[in-house]
Amino acid sequence: MRLLSALTLWALVLPLTAYAAEPHSYAQPDQVVVTHLDLDLKLDFPHRQLDGQATLKLDWKNPQAPSLVLDTRDLKIAKIEAVAADGKATPLKYALAPRDKQLGSKLTIATPTHPAQVRIVYTTSPDASGLQWLTPAQTADKKAPFMFSQSESIHARSWVPLQDSPAIRFTYDAHVTAPKDIRVVMSALNDAKHPLDGDFSFDQPHPIPSYLLAIGAGDIAAKETGPRSAVYAEPSVVGKAAHEFEDTEQMIATAEKLYGPYRWGRYDILVLPPSFPYGGMENPDMTFATPTVLVGDKSLVSLVAHELAHSWSGNLVTAASWRDIWLNEGVTTYVQGRITEALYGKGLADEEALLSARALQKEIGDMPANSQKLAPDPRGIDADDSLSDVAYDKGSWFLRTLEQRFGRAAFDDYLKGYFNHFAFQSITTEQMLDYMKPNLIEKYPGKMSWAEVQDWVYGSGIPKDAPLPDSPHFDTIDRERSAFLAGQLAADQLGAKNWNTQEWMYFLDRLPDAPPREKMQQLDAAWHLTGTPNAEIGMRWYSHAIAAGDKAVWPAAAEHMTRIGRLYLTLPLYQALAKTPEGLTYAKQVYAKAKSGYHPLTQQAVETIFAKTGKAKH
Repeated sequence: MRLLSALTLWALVLPLTAYAAEPHSYAQPDQVVVTHLDLDLKLDFPHRQLDGQATLKLDWKNPQAPSLVLDTRDLKIAKIEAVAADGKATPLKYALAPRDKQLGSKLTIATPTHPAQVRIVYTTSPDASGLQWLTPAQTADKKAPFMFSQSESIHARSWVPLQDSPAIRFTYDAHVTAPKDIRVVMSALNDAKHPLDGDFSFDQPHPIPSYLLAIGAGDIAAKETGPRSAVYAEPSVVGKAAHEFEDTEQMIATAEKLYGPYRWGRYDILVLPPSFPYGGMENPDMTFATPTVLVGDKSLVSLVAHELAHSWSGNLVTAASWRDIWLNEGVTTYVQGRITEALYGKGLADEEALLSARALQKEIGDMPANSQKLAPDPRGIDADDSLSDVAYDKGSWFLRTLEQRFGRAAFDDYLKGYFNHFAFQSITTEQMLDYMKPNLIEKYPGKMSWAEVQDWVYGSGIPKDAPLPDSPHFDTIDRERSAFLAGQLAADQLGAKNWNTQEWMYFLDRLPDAPPREKMQQLDAAWHLTGTPNAEIGMRWYSHAIAAGDKAVWPAAAEHMTRIGRLYLTLPLYQALAKTPEGLTYAKQVYAKAKSGYHPLTQQAVETIFAKTGKAKH
């Protein structure tokens, strides 16, 4: 996934040894493990719910285990049965615990006979945290309703009763019924030529963790982009998306040359409505992507490189707990850079690496020391704490350092071996380090000490000798920005005519937090940033202009906030407005209009900003 926001609810949990308990799942995998999910779903758009039947195949670890314990959130359970080998069903007693705000409701099923399978018949809530239901008016084409899931981190439990922990992997198959003319897709093999007859079947033969369970449905067209890739999107969007993502097959081939075969069969992309709260979600076989990357010049397709890279780091080799999430996101961000470099040049890859490194340098000092660690000490960590960008950007910086120290050829060989060794497994940081020590550090002595490795992983901050890439373009931008702010260079004399998206991002990122209003007005007069269709530039422009006190940008900022539900591109504007009483009032007015089109996670994040602002004023 890319990108995390400072307000996302990624949980930090204890490292797992085998199947130790972890605090963000009620599951007891030391007693019993779900190995396969057989799912039957009916989409009910008028009631904004899924009518579901989940049959779980079980591997009993403890012969004395009295029950099967599952994670649920806001599910209405109709009945639960044991299913014998001959298909005979026997009712089971169960208890659904009171709802915990973060974890949902513990479902305890009495299973004295240890059945091979348990079937649960249930209905989801219209307010399920892992689903968003859109009316036709909230879609691009305004013709049909739309529904999509977002299961990471612990939201799969809001639409399927299961063991909702990244340490537990299962295969699945699904049968989904939907209204005619609605296409359904899932994180499994999809058929672009499937008739829109309301009857869909899916198979995911590879074991995946619950957060990669995904579904989408709506007026969705499909367009092939290669022999094993296609773009899925609303009809008015699919052509533009196919053009933007036409290099997908080259990306797959590039990653295969580096790290071994792509093992998932197909790599398709579903472009969602703008309310999708993230940049992308690496659901196997069907990446979910934001339309905010469709800017026409491929300048933001590194998002596809990132989600594709997850096919190795994250989907193939998975962090066993949210505390270890850097094993997914840090490794993936490194691999993303290698794909970007191979296809679009070292200059662009270096610019993106430098953008993230500079942003991290600016932010990390304000974080609690424990939150600055790749593998934080879980003691005292609240579940609402997030990893912000440490997992992504410090993690990838660590891998770039390893590459520099050991040489690209040796490090590529190591990383390819790492993916093969842990394929289709969920692992902890400590398991990764146990593999790294003999296969990289000790194999090439004198390149990097074990103490340095541990400092990167368990230390706060960024090591002083962390290497940064060179970017002559960024160096020029630094000089021009300084001259502009000092009054030595007029806004229209900036060399911005040929800047790409990343260079504009860099220029804006390194402006003062509250720049002089007249300087922002000069920039706008020269470069017409207000109203930009490029959401990456818009987020940075509006947040700085608001901080500068330029109320003239508020209506355009409101349009951006209403049109886009992606957390990373929307929350900074709410945060900037909330810093003044007048701005907070305006932000609440914008939210009142935009709320119905936001995903539940975006609603929760915006309301958290308002709540914190209210507390700060008392």
